[in-house]
Amino acid sequence: MASWSLVSPLGAAALLGAALLLPGSAWLSLLCAVALIAAVLAAVHHAEVIAHRLGEPFGTLVLALAVTVIEVALILSMMLAGGPDKATLTRDTIFSTLMIICNGVVGLCLLVGGIRHREQLFRVEGASTSLTTLIAMATLTLVLPRFTTSTPEASYSPPQLAFAAAMSLLLWLIFIFVQTVRHRDYFLPQVDADHDDAHAAPPSNGQAWASAALLLIALVAVVGLAKVLSPQIEAALEAAGAPPAVLGIAIAMLVLSPETVAAVRAARANRLQTSLNLAYGSALASIGLTIPAVAVASLAFELPLLLGADAKELVLLLLSFLISSLTLALGRTHAMQGAVHLVIFAAFLFLALVP
Repeated sequence: MASWSLVSPLGAAALLGAALLLPGSAWLSLLCAVALIAAVLAAVHHAEVIAHRLGEPFGTLVLALAVTVIEVALILSMMLAGGPDKATLTRDTIFSTLMIICNGVVGLCLLVGGIRHREQLFRVEGASTSLTTLIAMATLTLVLPRFTTSTPEASYSPPQLAFAAAMSLLLWLIFIFVQTVRHRDYFLPQVDADHDDAHAAPPSNGQAWASAALLLIALVAVVGLAKVLSPQIEAALEAAGAPPAVLGIAIAMLVLSPETVAAVRAARANRLQTSLNLAYGSALASIGLTIPAVAVASLAFELPLLLGADAKELVLLLLSFLISSLTLALGRTHAMQGAVHLVIFAAFLFLALVP
């Protein structure tokens, strides 16, 4: 095991503890920012070790689940601390996650892979299953609350919220069964014979367990440091006059950074299927686990929860799913498709800052 991959998670965790004990230090905040980047890179390394040991699609599922569980904890802690002021945080974070994944991560993977390999292949069966499930879950959670009439604004009534949460969780569980058991072959990558993974022996059980423990430490450190740095981020956004929704974008980008790095590295190694597994698996887990958890907290603690996207967000969501459907239709991709997704992602970022 590389020494940096051992030191980075432990050092980031130590700095997280120091930041919690000694808040407000500018130098410590700078060190935390550096440690955050190091922990992201370490998380990617350990996730790849686990993926090599378990094989696809289990390896990518481990990273998606780990990141999403901690993302849920971060959102819930901010909701409980912020009260009514954080009523739209879940919506902003999930919408941002979808835009980052469907356009930013996927677009970057297609562009990097297309430039390096001209064309890349993937299994249409697996990718279309992921996208179909994601469209249904996003509609249940972000679109329908805008059009229901039982409650004002863009919210669900308690029975509607419970139904949407239960259906999101059910769809995610069925998808996991299909991905890992029923049709696992739909999600297996076509490994490049020149890639190291095609020849290297899998790590031992001991190495895999060690990487699992360090992955968990790294992810806790990533989210913890993100939360520690969030006051500075919020202050900077407020000073810049940025809309409140930008906070959700910042949270989503920080939490998704390990998966983004891992997905781009896989695309560069001509393993686009692994990239798509990571990207869409993370988006599905984000909705399938976050919405039920937030719904339970909202109902239990009577927290306000606004899920319905506004008109601009609905247009971007529709455009993203339409372009994604066309991108995944043929089972092969090239750089132009990546450029289109990245332009949509740029439009999302620009319109978030200049609504």
